[in-house]
Amino acid sequence: MTNFMKIAVGVDFSPSAQAALEVARTSFPGARLKLIHVVDARAGSVPDLSTGGLSPVMPSAEVLTQLSAGDERQLDRLAHEGEEEEVVMGEPAQTLVQAAREWGADLIVVGTHPKGALAHFFMGSVAESVLRQSGIPVLIVPQK
Repeated sequence: MTNFMKIAVGVDFSPSAQAALEVARTSFPGARLKLIHVVDARAGSVPDLSTGGLSPVMPSAEVLTQLSAGDERQLDRLAHEGEEEEVVMGEPAQTLVQAAREWGADLIVVGTHPKGALAHFFMGSVAESVLRQSGIPVLIVPQK
């Protein structure tokens, strides 16, 4: 069995992320953990009343900075002594994988959210996307 010593844990503050963090903490004693939270900096959309469709809207730098600061405080409260933390901005799956690689992680642990079939078809899963993009082993933990 591989000895995982540097484990990146994707944290989005959901119950599934909490389950993933608990598995990482209890299943890999002695490993270094890094909790990584990705602020989703992708464009959102708002109704466009002139066309009846949607128009993309990028969050302002000020809004992203405020979100990031709030998430850093939340991550501080979640982390145990000795665990590293990082808040990064970008597309969640791709940015998590990149941050884990840059840190030298030998395992990524993420939770998966229960979704209906239709929502899963249209939105996919961040956990599945991490699995597809990562050259690092990925442990996907289902929400209890």
